Amino acid sequence: MARCVGLWALLLALHVQAGDGQVVQMDSVKSGFVGSQVELRCVFVNSNPPVKVSQVTWQKLLNGTKQNVAIVNPVLGVSVLSPFRERVSFKQATVRHQMSSLEDTTIVFSNLQLSDEAAYICEYTTFPAGNRENMVNLTVYAQPQTRMSLTSTTIVAKTPRRKMTVATCMAANGKPPSVIKWETRIKGDATYQETRNQNGTVTVRSNYQVTPSRETHKQKLTCIVTYRGERITESVVLNVQYEPEVKIEGFDGNWYLNRQTVQLTCRADANPPVTIYQWKLLNGSLPSNVEIKNNTLFFKGPVTYDLAGTYVCDATNAIGTRTGVVDVNITDFPTNPPNNHGIQQEQHSAGVVIGGAVGGVALLGVAAVLLFIFLRRRQRTFKGDYNTKKHAFGNGYSKAGGLPAHPSKPKNLPYPDDSDDEKKPTQIGSTGGFEPSDRNFDTESEDLKRPYFTVDEGESREYDERTLGFQYDPEPEIADDMISQTDGSVISKKEWYV
Repeated sequence: MARCVGLWALLLALHVQAGDGQVVQMDSVKSGFVGSQVELRCVFVNSNPPVKVSQVTWQKLLNGTKQNVAIVNPVLGVSVLSPFRERVSFKQATVRHQMSSLEDTTIVFSNLQLSDEAAYICEYTTFPAGNRENMVNLTVYAQPQTRMSLTSTTIVAKTPRRKMTVATCMAANGKPPSVIKWETRIKGDATYQETRNQNGTVTVRSNYQVTPSRETHKQKLTCIVTYRGERITESVVLNVQYEPEVKIEGFDGNWYLNRQTVQLTCRADANPPVTIYQWKLLNGSLPSNVEIKNNTLFFKGPVTYDLAGTYVCDATNAIGTRTGVVDVNITDFPTNPPNNHGIQQEQHSAGVVIGGAVGGVALLGVAAVLLFIFLRRRQRTFKGDYNTKKHAFGNGYSKAGGLPAHPSKPKNLPYPDDSDDEKKPTQIGSTGGFEPSDRNFDTESEDLKRPYFTVDEGESREYDERTLGFQYDPEPEIADDMISQTDGSVISKKEWYV
């Protein structure tokens, strides 16, 4: 059909171009939905001088066959043929009332039907120019009828579990076909089926399959139908019936002798709700001080060893019966004393505070020790052990205004093999030195054994493995420059101190 319509359009275009100024103006394509109204425009542009229009004919071209739709004649009037008579009319009143003006012969289709889809030709018969015509392609769409439904108002989760169709989504009698998708958090599978109807429409059907369970109960399932860019959504909520899911609550692992007010409660999640609860003690009977109210066991009086055992709760609904179990053991003393948690929290908080205080005190103590050491070292520097650029007389003892004599050449001072201290010399190889004639150095005899030397800061000295080599500088003339101290030491007024 499309090939025939295209050929006719080409021939008509060539025919219009071959005319001598007369043109039939039409839209190339038109569309509408079933049941709607559509206009097929046809306007004749006359030449100058004008030609005479003797008749206008509308024809339907389908599968290479022409069928007259409507005819208008200035003398004979308007004629709409069957089966279009009830649904086709001329738009302009001048045409409808048989007036002489036939320049605009647009027709209107009402209550459009799928069978109206075809090519339509508007042909002008003129004198003396002959026939002039053009064509329009009419497409008819069909809005699908969408519907979503549950396969059953009640879905039962059976054992063993297996997949089943829970919902169906349909887009019926659509043209062109619709696209169906599912939107849900339920894990499942979708199947699709297309059926082409005799009138040219297509019905699309999709089924959604899930494994019914407690998790799928009250879950939302949405069908999305897309038709020519339009989204149509419809949702259902699954109602899944399932056996009870049972759990026993109340035993906290801390049932001890003489504890008061203990109980066990049988919790069951079920659809429909549980109608019967049954309690029992495995390998025995329930204690005599037990009171049963609905789904709860109340133990009257203090806890005794008789309450120990395995408790079983059977919960039954219309779908089936499921069981919950709990093992109860009794201890002599509480494993978690009352308010223990609060006490632990308080202890923890107090521990944090005390720890912070101790840490602060320790930090202050460390700072104080470091400060004391620093000040102590500075104080020692000013008690004769001066850290100057040039040190004279290692121990600081001498006659007032004089310096001890030094040996004429350097000596090697041996050290004991087991000495790890500051390598103090045990013996001087020569008797050179000074004679303490004016002062009494008996109490300072050990100090007199120390070598006297000067050391420039930054000056490098080479030492053998077990001997200390040093060289004495010439004796400086500083007798007038020295000042005696109360502790017996002598310092120079020209020294620089750090």
